[in-house]
Amino acid sequence: MNLETADSGQADEPVVDTSNWLASRTFHHSNFWNIKWLVEEKERQGLKVSLCLPTLNEETTIGQEIIILKAELADRYPLLDEIAVVDSGSTDRTCEIAASFGADVYIASDHLVECGNHRGKGENLWKALYLLKGDIIVYVDSDIKNIHPRFVYGLVGPLIQDPEIQYVKAFYDRPLAYSGGLRPTGGGRVTEILVRPLFSLFYPELTAILQPLSGEYAGRRSIFEQIPFPVGYGVETAMLIDIYQRLGLHGLAQTDLDRRIHRNQETIALGRMAFGVLRTFMSRLRQDEKVAFQNVLPAIMRQFEVSDGHYRQVEHLIEEVERQPIMEVEAYREKFCQQNA
Repeated sequence: MNLETADSGQADEPVVDTSNWLASRTFHHSNFWNIKWLVEEKERQGLKVSLCLPTLNEETTIGQEIIILKAELADRYPLLDEIAVVDSGSTDRTCEIAASFGADVYIASDHLVECGNHRGKGENLWKALYLLKGDIIVYVDSDIKNIHPRFVYGLVGPLIQDPEIQYVKAFYDRPLAYSGGLRPTGGGRVTEILVRPLFSLFYPELTAILQPLSGEYAGRRSIFEQIPFPVGYGVETAMLIDIYQRLGLHGLAQTDLDRRIHRNQETIALGRMAFGVLRTFMSRLRQDEKVAFQNVLPAIMRQFEVSDGHYRQVEHLIEEVERQPIMEVEAYREKFCQQNA
């Protein structure tokens, strides 16, 4: 894929040239089609690779994901050393189905209980660092309807190929479902309306990331264990900014996974997501001393419902609690630092 950055023509704007990064750090999943070579190189480097599937009521898709990924990337080619579901407390058959197809299943609230419990995707990702053994952790959402092994090897490949790369984001076409079927282009609505404008204003280098909110990414344990994890909507945004702050753009990469078909959320739900992302973003701006706030930012998102001509305001509490870097957790250090001593 050839990617170019366009000149805005604004002479007074600081120059942000990401062309070299785009050329050297943007991949296509087909670059890593030789899974046999990836396995050989993984073993030569002495690496273990873990796949985490965070779940909450995903019984319609979780079985297919496990079957396809396990058959190709664990049974046929042992690229994955473990496949684990970390669940937020599903009330459907998600956990039962996952276990029946051979995944390790963990209920997030049952682990690191001394740290308390929160519910959210970020909580599952954070606890996965304690539960899984891999040197490389791959996170893949559990609602993908067109799952394919490329969703894993396309993200793991750059990390095995280049030791300087620490974190790899996925990007893809995300067609939107509508009444007539699938519209061929679209998706990433919160990215284009909220996140990309914010990056353009405050972190212009990160505009080179095509889909900063993608739910699929892989990284080295050594970087994940250093960063905090928001438990809710802001986890992807925080992860990207925090890793960028530590490594610069050179430590990041991205892979084109072609197309991702999944359950699309309604606009009102995306509003709540945007609120959580924005609060997380603002906390990073404050930490980086890019902005200052006189008061604590509100945690209430207000929306409206209408029925029979009557309008009702609905308040949603969206706090965006953040988990500390897991390296600061004593149980984690006892488990992993002693192993590596």
